[in-house]
Amino acid sequence: MTGFARVDGTGEGMSWAWEARSVNARGLDLRLRLPDGADALEAELRKATPRRFARGNVSISLRWSRLPDAAGGGVNRVALDQALAALAEVEAVAAQQGRELAAVSAADILALRGVAEGGEAGQAWLKAAQSEIAALLDALAHARESEGAALATLLTTSIDEIARLAAEARETAAARAARAGETLRARVAALMEAAPDTDRLEQELALIAVKADVTEELDRLDAHVAAARVHLTETGPIGRKLDFLMQEFNREANTLASKSGDAELTRVALALKVVIDQMREQVQNVE
Repeated sequence: MTGFARVDGTGEGMSWAWEARSVNARGLDLRLRLPDGADALEAELRKATPRRFARGNVSISLRWSRLPDAAGGGVNRVALDQALAALAEVEAVAAQQGRELAAVSAADILALRGVAEGGEAGQAWLKAAQSEIAALLDALAHARESEGAALATLLTTSIDEIARLAAEARETAAARAARAGETLRARVAALMEAAPDTDRLEQELALIAVKADVTEELDRLDAHVAAARVHLTETGPIGRKLDFLMQEFNREANTLASKSGDAELTRVALALKVVIDQMREQVQNVE
């Protein structure tokens, strides 16, 4: 979800620069910094941006300046009326409180932001800048896609490592099962000597078998690996799908660690958890 884009333009005696930045976020958070009187630009951005991006903290700004050789602009009547109304309100409150204010000149009012930047020329350059919104969002999407391609390589590496560790865990569990025969016979003999109760023996044997068998956990890990590989080939947003898989990966790794009963299998389970945690951090960057 990380990216940066810039689109520059000139026209109607003005120069401007659109800038868009995107960083990681669970949802879409759009923040705008636009010139006064740019309601149309804000409306279009708030409509167009969610159509392009589902996640990310997206900040978009528009900076502008008058070209050195451009003729002076007119007066933005809307901004002027607002400034005069605000001035009248301030003067009225001051009069009620018996306070005396310094005189305000026309130059003071023209110096207010937006008053001397409007008029027909001002609206014309804003319309020209508005026509570049699509190009800006395209450029940001391209930047995010480039970052996504690099991220896909990292995620594939993590998935390959999870698959390798799951296979190692399966081999380790099989070797442990082969060694467990003697241990199981000893425990059965101890149980029969302590209390020759057939029902109790069956319960204990079933409990031992359940605790020792990690086949289901490893099968689910393999299924999650296959699902993750499929998601990485999809063209739409996959961040939430991978978020869910990270939870499932972690659940199976925790269960595997709790049922290991073997130093080597515990080592593999802990290595799995490390890789899964690293992958979870990477997934936070995926749309």
